[in-house]
Amino acid sequence: MSRIRFATAREVFEAFPGVRGDIGAPPTEDPPLTFMRALLESATPEDALSFCAYVLPRREAVWWACQCVRTLVPEPGPDGETALRAAEAWVREPDEPRRRTALAIGTKANPRAAQSWVALAAAWSGGSMNEGENFVPTAPDLTANAARIAVLTALARVSARDRAAQLKVCYEGGVRLAMDGRSSE
Repeated sequence: MSRIRFATAREVFEAFPGVRGDIGAPPTEDPPLTFMRALLESATPEDALSFCAYVLPRREAVWWACQCVRTLVPEPGPDGETALRAAEAWVREPDEPRRRTALAIGTKANPRAAQSWVALAAAWSGGSMNEGENFVPTAPDLTANAARIAVLTALARVSARDRAAQLKVCYEGGVRLAMDGRSSE
């Protein structure tokens, strides 16, 4: 059973206007997975990964980003591992305490590390964007954007020789997750 809640690529662009800045191709009336496949085969295949982050529901987008980052950065270091575990804990049980833990870790972590962005993807899944008393609602596209940044940041660490193959692994994992909920393991 598909987890994709959009009938066309255009619907994704309409739901998340910021996607226009992340993907160079104009929206089409194609189904999202057809559009994503065309992006994979384009001159900018990374756009397929960006689009995948927006197509997946929030929880699945975070899980997908976790799996991609674990594949692309097999030795994340202690801080990276803490950030990944916080995001994974939220995926397993997406409650407010776990979201706030991911927020605390993600906002204090290295902004250049893919794992930090995975924690922020979980943190920005709802609730408030900050830890203070003032409630600042999260924008609907923040989880997708943080997941996208996490995956692309991790992909940037891959050697040029392995980049295409690893990009395809992440793409296929996203498709599997979108279609039936299985991870890319």
